[in-house]
Amino acid sequence: MPLVNRVKELRAAKGLNQQELGQMVGASRQTVSLIERGDYNPSVTLALRIARVFGKSVDEVFYLTGEELE
Repeated sequence: MPLVNRVKELRAAKGLNQQELGQMVGASRQTVSLIERGDYNPSVTLALRIARVFGKSVDEVFYLTGEELE
């Protein structure tokens, strides 16, 4: 089940670039880019920091697609 995210959408809505978001959450611009593309799954800590920036819960920013969890 792939992990999907709304980071790019939420970042753009808040008027932040990747560098700014990275600085806010303690990650590099490259890490933010990889997360947005779905090429990197953040740690729980980083996911929580990202969600906090957007005023969302983690599952509003990151979610699984595909088969339902049993």
